[in-house]
Amino acid sequence: MATLQDTVKDNHSREELMKLWEEHDNFFGKGIPPGVQEILNNAFSKVPVSSFPDLPSGEVVEVSADDSIANTVRILSKHNIMSAPVRNPNADSNDPWSTRYIGMVDYPAVVLWVLEQAELAATALAAGTAAAVGVGAGAAGALGALVLGMTGPAAIAGLAAAAVGAAIAGGVAAEKGVGKDAQSAANALGEDFYKVILEEEPFKSITVEEITNSYRWAPFLPIQPDDSMLTVLLLLSKFRLRSIPIVEADKPRVENVITQSAVVRGLAQCHGRDWFDCIANKTLAQLGLPNMSADQVVYVEGDKLILEAFILMRESGVGGLPVVEGAERKVVGSITVRDVRYLLLKPQIFARRKELTVMDFMNIADSLGKQDDNTAKFFPPLTCKTSATLIEVINSLASENAHRIYLVDDGSSISGVISIRDIISCFVSEPEGYFEKYFGGAFKDAIGGKK
Repeated sequence: MATLQDTVKDNHSREELMKLWEEHDNFFGKGIPPGVQEILNNAFSKVPVSSFPDLPSGEVVEVSADDSIANTVRILSKHNIMSAPVRNPNADSNDPWSTRYIGMVDYPAVVLWVLEQAELAATALAAGTAAAVGVGAGAAGALGALVLGMTGPAAIAGLAAAAVGAAIAGGVAAEKGVGKDAQSAANALGEDFYKVILEEEPFKSITVEEITNSYRWAPFLPIQPDDSMLTVLLLLSKFRLRSIPIVEADKPRVENVITQSAVVRGLAQCHGRDWFDCIANKTLAQLGLPNMSADQVVYVEGDKLILEAFILMRESGVGGLPVVEGAERKVVGSITVRDVRYLLLKPQIFARRKELTVMDFMNIADSLGKQDDNTAKFFPPLTCKTSATLIEVINSLASENAHRIYLVDDGSSISGVISIRDIISCFVSEPEGYFEKYFGGAFKDAIGGKK
């Protein structure tokens, strides 16, 4: 299978590209010349999606809409993937893809949903009866309050009954004692509470489709093999999609999935091509990166509670946070929304989720990750300075399988963030009206909330 290096053609001379840069730099001083991006837009528009390498496993992992939440967590965890197409269980194997798929499920969103339900169940357990749940949103805690407004008291009562019933039936409450509040109740159950969440009703049988009312899943917006890589790059940058499914019009199954990380790895292989090097050899400062000031960086202090960190990610709409310490905001670590899985899949962490600070969580998860040969990395944080070249940043992200790198000053204080989306946006820009007729004009409406 071809690579981006093989398929993006050098139809313009190095001298022509350098002239565009020189004229732009003389006038603007930094940024990317529009003429260069026009050249690259044209080049990527001629690269078919079919040229992109298949998944390493050769298989697209799918989740059925009638899969339980517990089984969905196990599937995504087993394959170490963050999202998957959701298949309509009522569709025939020969039905077109538009009937066969209903969306893309997001792993971190599933885990956050379970944790929110855990807070509600813990509140009910503290009260000792499902009937006592009608005390209002305040008793549910920060995460629980978010769900209370989305699912309603009836759903909460069912979850509460499950937690209380399972605990009492198993003799857990009688042996360990039920606490007077949600935190002590959950702590009293310890790892048994973790088992209640995924192994007892209704958690054991709640399906992916049932919780779509509580979360806005990413829409299933595939592209076809004869579409261009320009379309893929724009979707992954401008419209903030994490992955793009590939389908053939006359076939029922997803043939491939192109992710942000895969694109970065593909770009890293293009070093040595004039079209790539004319941008990648520039420093971040020369390219006008980062696209934010130091005051705009969302960060978390190491002594904050880990639950607060994940809530901050959700409220801020970011996928990761630098962990800082001191008044100088020195970067000492990093966490991502992907790391929320440790709260659910590691009972020893779940049982202490209410008391763990960010630093505690990173130290424990880092140790457990090394035991499991996991790729998660909390220390040292991935950082660079504005004097770094774009190719250096691309290589760092590709080698670490990371989605962002943090900019620091000479004192290691946080000064900015560079994401994969920022990098892709260096190479392509949306031509005027490009998506207006995509998918019959409904494209922008479907992903409007993703911008």
